[in-house]
Amino acid sequence: MRRLARIPRRLAGMARPAMRVVAPPASGVVVERDVAVALRDGVRARVNVFRPDGPDPVPVILSAHPYGKDHLPRPGRATAQARMLPQSVPYEVSAWTSWEAPDPAVWVARGYAVVNADLRGWGRSDGVGDLLSGQEAEDCHDLVEWCAAQAWSTGRVAMCGVSYLAITQWAAAATRPPHLAAIIPWEGFTDAYRDLLYPGGVREDGFTGLWTTMLRRERRSPVTIRDEQRARPLRDAWYAARTPDLARIDVPALVCASFSDHCLHSGGSFRGWAGIGSADRWLHTHRGPKWSTYYAGEAVEVQDRFLRRFLKGEAAAMEGVPRVRVEVREDAATITRVRAEDAWPPAGTRLVPRYLDLQHNLLPAVAPPRSGARPFVMRGGRVRLVWTVEEDTELIGPMRLRVWVEARGADDVPLVVAVRKLRDGREVGFEGSYGYTGAPVAVGWLRASHRALDEAASTGWVPVHPHDRREPLAPGQVVPLEVAIMPSATLFRAGEAL
Repeated sequence: MRRLARIPRRLAGMARPAMRVVAPPASGVVVERDVAVALRDGVRARVNVFRPDGPDPVPVILSAHPYGKDHLPRPGRATAQARMLPQSVPYEVSAWTSWEAPDPAVWVARGYAVVNADLRGWGRSDGVGDLLSGQEAEDCHDLVEWCAAQAWSTGRVAMCGVSYLAITQWAAAATRPPHLAAIIPWEGFTDAYRDLLYPGGVREDGFTGLWTTMLRRERRSPVTIRDEQRARPLRDAWYAARTPDLARIDVPALVCASFSDHCLHSGGSFRGWAGIGSADRWLHTHRGPKWSTYYAGEAVEVQDRFLRRFLKGEAAAMEGVPRVRVEVREDAATITRVRAEDAWPPAGTRLVPRYLDLQHNLLPAVAPPRSGARPFVMRGGRVRLVWTVEEDTELIGPMRLRVWVEARGADDVPLVVAVRKLRDGREVGFEGSYGYTGAPVAVGWLRASHRALDEAASTGWVPVHPHDRREPLAPGQVVPLEVAIMPSATLFRAGEAL
């Protein structure tokens, strides 16, 4: 019934999306469309350039994506994506803003050139595209160097953007373009297998199909992601070739990792921030809607301070900006506190064990574990564990579930774990992926046949599974599973339940 109750709100959001589109400035900006850029193999990419109307060179903000740089909103008319993925909080962009890209009207006014590129094989660029490939990384490298060489450029280039426009930043930065000065990957996954196509070894059949269908409508390049996903249930060389070497990234980075995009970007964004080799790196977390947050005042302000520091050389611009911004919420609409931290998880955070008893209560670590079992039917069934919080408690960081499983009548079982918050017996909803509200606090997945652990990588907070082999369950076999649960930052008040 709760899902049915959300349908009218969803339809209303599609009919009247929260994206407000305004006219761009009538003067003061030079706009050059479909400028050809020769890539290293002679293929021509095409870009739109927005820059201040003046003689002085300026630093450059670059974005690159497959969504069509010329698919733009109009005043009074939002894009199709904004209708399909509505936001719970209104936001404003100019009619120059392509999907998930920086708004040229905002950034040119602050003294930057904005370059929006069609990736090879997409939009008006030549060639044949290959999503998430090494070819895209090389092309973005070449685009960075082209931006740096223009007469209107100071030679200092940053990349910025959301989702796929963040994914291309990880890939490009790992190739180390000489003139790439900084990156702002705002919610972008870093491992296609773990973050989207097979989280926990469980095949994702929702967004992947929608995304593939939308890209195939462009009819420019083959879109084989869905086909490869179905053909490749294990993490093989195809996935590895599409995973950037994060340790090679050494440029300053402002990384956004939200708690509201668990089904797509959250895990990879945190992994990206932790894995890059950059000495200058900041982590900005939030639990708001994705695009409303990116285009909002506070986010734009921290992006501007970061760019002033590393593109304009203003040494003091990032003073007072915490290395890690942790936004704690108690429900979808209520921020209880924003913590300024130096590490993630914050220093002093502890992993606190809780044990399950036969009444399905979660008990403190001092309680002795008991043996017992609870059966449930996989389709529509569940096991519910409850911990009533004794005092106000902030749960910050990733969680993990250790559970022993036997599959009867099957040799495998996919587990979906949801951490929910109950207040007076009713679930408290949070912002979730794809514009949905009413999401749980955190989620995790693991297929029992993928239970093998990468012991070397599983030190610390998060269990890591290689997903390179399948180990079916034998009849009567009981196996332990370590399920990684996505990061969150949530206040539970005394008397509320997890």
